[in-house]
Amino acid sequence: MKVQSYLSFEGRCDEALGFYKKALGAEVVQLMRYSEAPAEGAPGNNAEAGCAGAGPAPDKVMHAVVRIGETELMASDGRCSGQPEFKGVMLALTARTDADARKWFDALADGGQVMQPLIPTFFTSSFGMLSDRFGVGWLLVVNAD
Repeated sequence: MKVQSYLSFEGRCDEALGFYKKALGAEVVQLMRYSEAPAEGAPGNNAEAGCAGAGPAPDKVMHAVVRIGETELMASDGRCSGQPEFKGVMLALTARTDADARKWFDALADGGQVMQPLIPTFFTSSFGMLSDRFGVGWLLVVNAD
């Protein structure tokens, strides 16, 4: 069994993918736009899966896979509300060094909101929490090994 995160950026997926490329060195390994979907009525077409209203704009992301380190996340533009919400969920990012933790924390915090500054704790040399500019929650920690 495999469990993966699927993030809906509500119409801001391209912007988010670009941000994660710059902030974390993410690599987009798959990207499919609504313009690539079969024509309406074609076998396998799922008209209800698009953005709210008359249908998704052809340039919106229907499905993407992004690799960050050893992890793959899935993403899309979802229903294109313009207001992504990621309540009650955080992505944990484990760094090998304090320098990496600091670099990634600062990059993700740009335009976001810091909930716990990156500090040393009894369980690790660096720990912090934030939500990025898209509202995705991140917990950063240095591996104590």
